[in-house]
Amino acid sequence: MPSYKKIINELIKRNFSISVAESCSGGQLSSTITKVSGVSKIFNMGIITYSNQAKSKLLKVPISKIIKHGSVSKEVALSMVLNLAKLSKSKICISTTGISGPSGGSKKKPVGLVYIGIKFNKQVFVVKNIFIGDRKKIQNDTVNCALQTIKELI
Repeated sequence: MPSYKKIINELIKRNFSISVAESCSGGQLSSTITKVSGVSKIFNMGIITYSNQAKSKLLKVPISKIIKHGSVSKEVALSMVLNLAKLSKSKICISTTGISGPSGGSKKKPVGLVYIGIKFNKQVFVVKNIFIGDRKKIQNDTVNCALQTIKELI
């Protein structure tokens, strides 16, 4: 059984609701979670907020924060996950924002830079990663990292 199934089945067993707000993973995290039978008991929502406008309008991320720090930043990932938690009321919330490539990177923010926001109970934090590989690998690594982090928390 793939490890993501074990993680999702554990969430189902514990009745831990989960919601995600995705940017760089483009729905892949939601898709991975919903591949597991029975997940409808716990999967509340998945929102793809790829554009800055969507982050601002749907997740109430202040435009000033996006302008100051960039959409790929710890601050935006944190704002995304906190506002998702308010919106969804889920026990576990995850946000992803990053640069999947192959273009869009810079010296300061290279391709593969990903921030994953996590809220579980009262714990809230952001995991920063720099994944190496092509777009597909970076997105896969983002999903795997998010689910591994959840596994470690529960």
